[in-house]
Amino acid sequence: MLRGEPYLAGDPELTADRARAQELLARFNATDPAERELQDRLLRELLGEVGEDVFVRPGFRCDYGSYISIGAGTFVNFDCVMLDVAPIRIGSACQIATAVQLLTPTHPIQPERRRQGWEAAAPITIGDNVWLGGGAIVCPGVTIGDDTVVGAGAVVTRALPPGVVAYGNPARVQREI
Repeated sequence: MLRGEPYLAGDPELTADRARAQELLARFNATDPAERELQDRLLRELLGEVGEDVFVRPGFRCDYGSYISIGAGTFVNFDCVMLDVAPIRIGSACQIATAVQLLTPTHPIQPERRRQGWEAAAPITIGDNVWLGGGAIVCPGVTIGDDTVVGAGAVVTRALPPGVVAYGNPARVQREI
């Protein structure tokens, strides 16, 4: 799965890993806003790596959690979805707006393989000091360079270089910063 090869999501080991993540997410998402220490502890238990001064607002959703790394000083706003079937790496000092989706899974084009439950995935890498606007969707296999801004509602289907503003569906570079 982590190498991008086809896998069956119903595998018992994967099912157990998702159940662990869902239990931690339920606890995290039920915390009181004043329980910052508890939120931080639960995030560090759930996610693969969490830098200093990372703040993730509930409701947060992911598949496994352990394949997500978030760099120091990054802020993730309400209702973010990170489907981490492949690794998701978020750099330092990023701003992830409300309802952003980082989606690593893919499904076969062939109907029979899809019906059988086969899936695959490709990693997402977000550089340092990136701002993802509200409702942006980042598709499997995408890399976003340092200091880039992605406009609200953008659908990022391919790599974006460092230091640009991109928006639209599909997202296109509109100008350099």
